[in-house]
Amino acid sequence: MSYVIAVDDDPEVLETLGRVLKREGLEVSLVSTGAQALDLVEKREPDLMILDIMMPGMDGITICRQLRSDSRFVALPILFLTAKGGTDDIVDGLDAGADDYVVKPFELAELRARVQALIRRGNRDRVLAGNAILQIDDIKLDSDNYQVYVNDQHVQLTSTEHRLLRYLMEHVNQALSPSHLLQAVWEYPPDTGDPDLVRAHIRNLRTKIEVNPERRYIRTIHGVGYMISA
Repeated sequence: MSYVIAVDDDPEVLETLGRVLKREGLEVSLVSTGAQALDLVEKREPDLMILDIMMPGMDGITICRQLRSDSRFVALPILFLTAKGGTDDIVDGLDAGADDYVVKPFELAELRARVQALIRRGNRDRVLAGNAILQIDDIKLDSDNYQVYVNDQHVQLTSTEHRLLRYLMEHVNQALSPSHLLQAVWEYPPDTGDPDLVRAHIRNLRTKIEVNPERRYIRTIHGVGYMISA
């Protein structure tokens, strides 16, 4: 049974999350503070963490950054569920290392779809085998240990950034639309998920791997999507 930790200072939201997630056959721990969440993670790593952002004491952004700074939790799927829905807020959340971002109020069906997709991806990543090492020009990606190197320099990626880069490298010189990537990389059903999620992760990837301003790996194909070129 997959295990989820949900963190929110609103008791009604926690109650709704607990009810929805348990109906999905998930084991759930519900807590209202960041300190409680971090304590639970140390005792048992979940298959997914759901974080609110605006909480007293330690906010969700701080929790996410603290988890991503720990090598044990680089691949932990993290979903922000928050009322902060501005573009800058979403960018900040993804920059902190989140895999997905859902704005309150939310549709239960879409939340269930995203939760199950994140858990499936996390479970698949743990048993990923074969074709582990890919290389395009100066980029080398090793899926066995989530290591990426650019010009022999290690680059730290989140699990979603790693998965997105891997998919682009597996489809080198192919233009891929945001909707295609949401289905292939995030594993969301058609018409589920926000194209802005793809754009934000592409932006973060570019910041991390395009260290040489004269070498652009990821191209934007206007009207179509994105392509990594060799």
